[in-house]
Amino acid sequence: MLDAFSRAVVSADSKTSCIGGEQLASLRNFVAEGNKRLDAVNAIASNASCIVSDAIAGMICENQGLIQAGGNCYPNRRMAACLRDGEIILRYVSYAILSGDASVLEDRCLNGLKETYTALGVPLQSTARAVAIMKASSVAHINNTNTEANGGKRFRKMEMKDGDCSAISSEAASYFDRVASALS
Repeated sequence: MLDAFSRAVVSADSKTSCIGGEQLASLRNFVAEGNKRLDAVNAIASNASCIVSDAIAGMICENQGLIQAGGNCYPNRRMAACLRDGEIILRYVSYAILSGDASVLEDRCLNGLKETYTALGVPLQSTARAVAIMKASSVAHINNTNTEANGGKRFRKMEMKDGDCSAISSEAASYFDRVASALS
């Protein structure tokens, strides 16, 4: 896994040059946006159990067969495995957001995920739908567009860095899109 600084060093080293120009400007921007990045990860991590459980519940609402006898979320141990996998995916997405690099997500989470799920008989379309719900919820938390009306008793408003969070939310969305793409 390479963070923005490591990538800049590796790139400059491969060119046998010093870090400067565009790379330095990119690193300045990465540092300037650092608090937004940390706030985004905090918003996701603080709400991870709600994000995952809501995503799995939404997936099941759309496909009731998953919780009936013979379904992939029946019995309870399979439901627990589904929730666990959702939390693992969300954790690796948050690692990618924190580092600004998708390699940790690709290497440790997505590499072989489709093949494993296919071998286990996990429905890929339902899994991709749960990931899409996690994406929508996470982006809402990052952008601070989640509301008490949507969250109910579990609503938790996070303090985010003032300013435009569209870049970090777009980056986060792209990581969720990578997961969905890896499943198709």
